[in-house]
Amino acid sequence: MQTIESTTFRAEIDEHGAQLTHLYNKEEGFDYIWNNDLWPKHAPVLFPAIGRSANDAYLIDGKEYEMPQHGFVADQDFTVVENTGSCLVLNLENNEGTQRYFPFAFKFEVIFTLTDGGLTLHFNVVNKEKDRDFSFSLGSHPAFNVPINHEGSFTDYQVDFEPAGLALKQFEIVKTPNPYRDGKVIDLTAADGSHIDLNYPMFEDGLVIVENKEVTGVMLSSKKSSHSIHLNLEDFRYICLWTKEGAQAPFLCLEPFAGLPDVADQEVELMEKEANTKLMAGQSKAFEYTITLK
Repeated sequence: MQTIESTTFRAEIDEHGAQLTHLYNKEEGFDYIWNNDLWPKHAPVLFPAIGRSANDAYLIDGKEYEMPQHGFVADQDFTVVENTGSCLVLNLENNEGTQRYFPFAFKFEVIFTLTDGGLTLHFNVVNKEKDRDFSFSLGSHPAFNVPINHEGSFTDYQVDFEPAGLALKQFEIVKTPNPYRDGKVIDLTAADGSHIDLNYPMFEDGLVIVENKEVTGVMLSSKKSSHSIHLNLEDFRYICLWTKEGAQAPFLCLEPFAGLPDVADQEVELMEKEANTKLMAGQSKAFEYTITLK
C-alpha cells in the first residue's frame, strides 16, 4: 500500500490494480471513499474494457479473446516508479497474464497527485507494438461515501452537471441477466435539466451512463453538508452514475468513461468497438481528471 499526503488530505493507493482505497480529510477526520463489504471495491481502474463485453469476449481478426468485466488491470500488480510523498507513479506493462486477454505490447501508467485542493488522476497508454494498432476503453470507478462525513442522508444529495441547462440523456440498459446496453438512447427521467436529486429507484436497472457530449464536469453536494465533490470531465466523453441496486447503499460512484460497455449479443472486432480509442503503433494517449474536494 502506498500513501501520499498534502496539508489537507491523505490518500492510500493499492499497487494491486492501482486502486485508490482511501481519501481522508485530515482536518475533520473522515474518508471520502467507500469501504464496506456490501460492495468490496473502492475505485477500480477500468482498462482496456468498460463494463461487460458481449459474451465476455471480443474479436481480433475473427479470433475470439476473453475479456473480463471492466478489463483486467484490477487483477494486476503495478510497479511503483516513484513516490515523492505527494505524487505516486505506478506502471504496468504487458506480461504473460495480460497476453491472454489483450495480445499486444503496451505500457499503462497511472499517476496520482495530491494537493490541498484534491486529487488528480493521470492515465497514459502507450502502444509499444512496432506495426500493430489496437483500441481500448479507459475508465475510473471511484465510489464516494454518501452522505459525506455522515452529514444528511443519501437522498439529501444532488448531482449537478456542467454546463447548466442540459437535457440529459442516458443509454438504455438491459439485463440478460448482466447489464448491457441495448443500443438505444433515452431521456434521463430522473434529471431536471442538468440537475438530479439522488434517489434509489433511478438505479433499478443498474448503471446510468450519461450520453450528453457537452458535459464538462459534475458536482455531488447537499444543502445539509458543508462538503462537496467535483470531477472535471474534459478528457472523458461519458460519465456514469452507479450505486448497488436494491441495496439502499450509502455510496455513489461517479465514473469518468472513455468508452462504453458493449451492446448485448453484439460481439465485435476490437478496432470496431463503439467509443473505443484507437492507438496507432508507437503512439500514446493521455487522460486526466481531478477530484476537487471541499
